[in-house]
Amino acid sequence: MGALSERRAARYGFSMAAALLSGVLLAACQSGPAIDLGNVDATQASSENISSLTQVINANPRDPEGYNVRGSAYGRGGRYQQALKDFDTAISLNPNFYQAYANRALIYRFMGDNGKALADYNRALQINPSYDAAYIGRGNVYRQAGRTQEAFGDFEKAIQLDTTDARAYHNRGLIYQGQGQHTYAIEDFSTAISLAPDASEPYNGRGLSYLAMNQEDNAFADFNMAIKLDSKNAEAWTNQALIYERRGEKAKAAKSYREAVRLKPAYQPAKDGLSRTQ
Repeated sequence: MGALSERRAARYGFSMAAALLSGVLLAACQSGPAIDLGNVDATQASSENISSLTQVINANPRDPEGYNVRGSAYGRGGRYQQALKDFDTAISLNPNFYQAYANRALIYRFMGDNGKALADYNRALQINPSYDAAYIGRGNVYRQAGRTQEAFGDFEKAIQLDTTDARAYHNRGLIYQGQGQHTYAIEDFSTAISLAPDASEPYNGRGLSYLAMNQEDNAFADFNMAIKLDSKNAEAWTNQALIYERRGEKAKAAKSYREAVRLKPAYQPAKDGLSRTQ
């Protein structure tokens, strides 16, 4: 291949990668995972764990805290109806139990009932206007509904309350990223990492912003760390593959795209990348 053809190929490769990055960033900003109870943990709802919590409730049937704790265990295990029943009981025993309202809101959110989720978050914040977890939860509902300004305000409020919950910074970082404010996004993702160093998502998010700023080595390091922390993160595998593809390492790119498709068969950026490289 002549020098002119090589330059044209290089320009084409960069343009293709930029276009793909734009699509990946859009997907991340629209549906990037938050760091909460979204990952079902069956051990939380194991028979042994639930049995011990039930014994506590039986010993103190008028204590709303027991129902709140067991409801949280049911929720982490994906047993949403049982969780709702426990939170309902906790709230009936203590109508000002703002943590139970916020926990029930999270279950409603997972079930796709955002109207009830918002109502419960609003009630929790009426009872305790300084409850950072409720601002973060409500902000997630707003962000996923495309109500970006309201979401940003809720994450900002949680941060102003000196929250130590990494989700506030991670989710505000996603909004900054969607607005193309990658320097601010990187700062927020870095703070989220300092608060939750074992979480995969902030590394993946920061990597995308590094890539948007053409800091490829930093991006690659972050995608690799995201995979190390969570080998089931299909988005991180896709983004690692994108770096390999940009570097012309098609075999490695195809391998990573293939793993992403295996983990998340409907994830379009991974499917498109695999069709380009295999």
